[in-house]
Amino acid sequence: MSTTAENQFATNIYYDRSFDIDAAKILPGEYFFTPKDMVIVTVLGSCVSACIRDRISGVGGMNHFMLPDGGNDGDGLLSASMRYGTYAMEVLVNDLLKAGARRENLEAKVFGGGHVLSSFSTINVGERNAQFVRDYLKTERIRVVAEDLEDVYPRKVYFFPRTGRVLVKKLRRLNNNTIANREQDYANRLKREPVSGSVDLF
Repeated sequence: MSTTAENQFATNIYYDRSFDIDAAKILPGEYFFTPKDMVIVTVLGSCVSACIRDRISGVGGMNHFMLPDGGNDGDGLLSASMRYGTYAMEVLVNDLLKAGARRENLEAKVFGGGHVLSSFSTINVGERNAQFVRDYLKTERIRVVAEDLEDVYPRKVYFFPRTGRVLVKKLRRLNNNTIANREQDYANRLKREPVSGSVDLF
């Protein structure tokens, strides 16, 4: 089993004094879901996050992923890239359903896909990620109730699954290259490692 190309359940749990609530921080390639009154936090550059919840029960979660570079060598590589995105979404959706969410009650808010990595400019990776998450949710008939996609800024996202509230802060000034380096490392891992896991794609 791969340990990095799979979506990993986030384990960075801490107490957020600002919101007086437990929080889970997710990194590229991670996801988190909970039935509890918590906040899920991530920082996005060209990656995207889908915040999905059962609007009745409040069970919800967030992922953080990027499509691998499919390149321009034909449909084979592109379809492999789409399979990874589908897998990243299905991991979250399937875990929500196992936790008691009902598919007909699911709603989504989607974020990210910024044009922030200069090395990715020729393949428009942020735009491609944004379009993928829109298309996936439309195909799966999961209603998108809010989105903040593309543009040129990284974003910090706070998602409160119990209520569905989302706070988004656009990071207009960055003092270091942490986000870019983290996403570049993640993109490199995706090129090396195949999609694997126990999720059935359909």
